[in-house]
Amino acid sequence: MRGVSAHGLSHEERRQLAVDLTRVLAHYRSILDAYIIEFFTDSLWGTLPHSWQEALDGLNPPQLATLLLGMPRDGEEMRYRSVWPLTLLALKSTACALAFTRTPGFHTPSEFLENPSQSSRLTAPFRKHVKPKKQHEIRRLGELVKKLSDLTGCTQVVDVGSGQGHLSRFMSLGLGLMVKSLEGNQRLVKRAQHLDQELLKALDKMEKRHPKMVQRGPRHRPHHVVQWVSPTTLCEELLLPLERPGQSSTRLLLTGLHACGDLSVALLRHFCCCPEVVALASVGCCYMKLSDPGSYPLSQWIAGLPGHELPYRLREGACHALEDYAERLHKAEPGLQTHCFRAALETVIRQVCPELRRPGVQGIPRVHELKIEEYVKQGLKRVGLDPQLPLDLAALQAHQAQENRVVAFFSLALLLAPLVETLILLDRMLYLQEQGFYAELLPIFSPELSPRNLVLVATKTPLGQAFSTLETEDN
Repeated sequence: MRGVSAHGLSHEERRQLAVDLTRVLAHYRSILDAYIIEFFTDSLWGTLPHSWQEALDGLNPPQLATLLLGMPRDGEEMRYRSVWPLTLLALKSTACALAFTRTPGFHTPSEFLENPSQSSRLTAPFRKHVKPKKQHEIRRLGELVKKLSDLTGCTQVVDVGSGQGHLSRFMSLGLGLMVKSLEGNQRLVKRAQHLDQELLKALDKMEKRHPKMVQRGPRHRPHHVVQWVSPTTLCEELLLPLERPGQSSTRLLLTGLHACGDLSVALLRHFCCCPEVVALASVGCCYMKLSDPGSYPLSQWIAGLPGHELPYRLREGACHALEDYAERLHKAEPGLQTHCFRAALETVIRQVCPELRRPGVQGIPRVHELKIEEYVKQGLKRVGLDPQLPLDLAALQAHQAQENRVVAFFSLALLLAPLVETLILLDRMLYLQEQGFYAELLPIFSPELSPRNLVLVATKTPLGQAFSTLETEDN
C-alpha cells in the first residue's frame, strides 16, 4: 500500500489532512467501532451495504488480501470477479490515499538476505540475545539517532523506556554516543547492566582477534538509571548530564524505541518544555494505552475538529499489523478461523449469561485443530461457565460456514486502521509545530518486521535539506 508522505507537506496541508481524516473516520465509524467477536450477536454483516455484501461474499482469504487490502503477491494481477460498487472502491482508495506511507526506502532488508536470523550489518556481539526484529530496529533507529545527533550538535542521548538496553548498547558501544538509559523496571535495568558487561568482554576478545572489525577509541557504556517518566510531570533525572571532561553545555537528544502509550507523549512534552533538549526521535506504539483525555488530542487544531475523538476500540485497532495479516490471508492460514470461533462462542455466552459481554478468553491452543463445539466448550470453561451445557450444533456449524464473511469484515476494519494511526501521529506533529518547533515523520523499519515503523523526528531549528540525509536506503 502506498500513501501520503508526511515529509514535504506544508503546515496547511497537514491541517487539511487532519480535516479529511476526521471526516472519513466519522463516516466509517460503525465499522471501526465494531468488535469482531460480536459478528453474530450484533449481525455485523447486515450492517454493510447490500452491494458490499455481494462484492465481498465468497471471497477467499488470498482474494481479500489482493482485492480488498490492495496487497497482491509480487507479479500477481488484481482481477475482480465482479464489478465492485463505487462506494467500496472509494473506501479502499481513500484508506490508501490518506494514510501515512509505511513503505521505507527498501523492500526486503538486505541485512537478512544471507541469514534470516542474523543481521549482516551488526557484528556478532551486538546480535547476541537480540531477536532479528530487534536487530533491525536498533540498527536502523541507532543510525538515525547518530546522524540526527551530529546534525544538531547533541552531547548526550537519552533512551527513555530502554528495557534491556539493546538500543542503548548499540548507540554507545557501537556508534560511540554518550547514552543515558531510563527504565522504570529495576529487573530490566539489572539485566541491561549484565548484558553491558557481557558485550564489553566480547568486544575486547573480538578486538584482539580481528582489530579491523571493532571501532577504535574509548568505549562509553550506557549509564542505566531506574526511573519512571511521567507524561505530566518533569523528570529531572532525564535532564541531568553525564560527566564529560571539557563539556561546557548539555544538548540532549531524546529517543524511544516503541515508547508505549503515554511514554511517547512524555518524550514530546519534555522536548517542548526543556531548553536542554534539542532533538527527538521517537517511535510510538500501544495507542490504546494513551490517557484519554490528556495524551490525545495534543494539538489545538485537531482538538477543535468535529469527530476527532478516538475511543479505545479505534486506538486498539490501530495497533494491528496490516502487512502481517495480509500475509496470513495469502497463506490462508487455518488460524484465521479463530475470530469466527470466538464470535460463535459469544453467541453461546449471551444465551447463557446475557449480562456477560465480551469476556476475556485466555488463548486456547491449536484452535485450528479443534471442532467448533470443542472450542466453545473450552471457551465456556475459561469464562467460568458450565462447559457441559447442551449446544446447538446446527447453529454453530451455520456460524462456521460464515468464516469468510468474518474475515472479510475484519479486513475492512483493518484497512481503515492505518488512518487512525495517521491521525494520532499527525496530531503530534501539529502539536510540535504549534509550539514553534519542526517535526517530520518517516518510515524507518520494514513493516513486515516491525509494524509500528514510523519515527517522529523533531528539532528546535530547521534541518532543511539536511533532513534528507536521515532517509537513507538500506544498501
